[in-house]
Amino acid sequence: MKTQFSKRELLKRCSKIKLVSLDTDGVLTDGGIYLDDAGNQQRKFNVKDGMGIRLLLEAGIEVTIITASSTNSIKHRADMLNIKYVYLGVEDKLACLESLCRDLGLDMSEVAHVGDDLNDVPLLKSVGLPLTVNDATEAAIRASYLVTEMAGGEGAVREVCDMILYSKSTEK
Repeated sequence: MKTQFSKRELLKRCSKIKLVSLDTDGVLTDGGIYLDDAGNQQRKFNVKDGMGIRLLLEAGIEVTIITASSTNSIKHRADMLNIKYVYLGVEDKLACLESLCRDLGLDMSEVAHVGDDLNDVPLLKSVGLPLTVNDATEAAIRASYLVTEMAGGEGAVREVCDMILYSKSTEK
């Protein structure tokens, strides 16, 4: 991972995380949309990312998906992973995340967001741990403290999950 921080500072920030917020297209997926002859959309999700999300949830770290996309495949994947907080078709992602944090009694400093594009930048500038995948837009990269080694949909989310879980295990 490429980061602006020392390993110690990065682990300190990670250890405070209680909620991980994820974009879908370009983060949980490779950003591609598959269309069949009838015009139905499909997306490819990475099983390693899914395992990382399950491990976060088992460790008591909440996960949310906040995405501008509004297809059922995203909801189905979230259901498979037992993600309770799923917001589809969101235009103002920051307002959505702030509302969720109020509902959960969390401060934005306790949130990590993984994004990849312009509509993620307001979140990246507002959370305690702003992260992007390595194939993110330049604007998203500039707004982030860390860029993953893996690309979106290719294990980047798992990389983030492992880092947060490692930080929690070393703080004890």
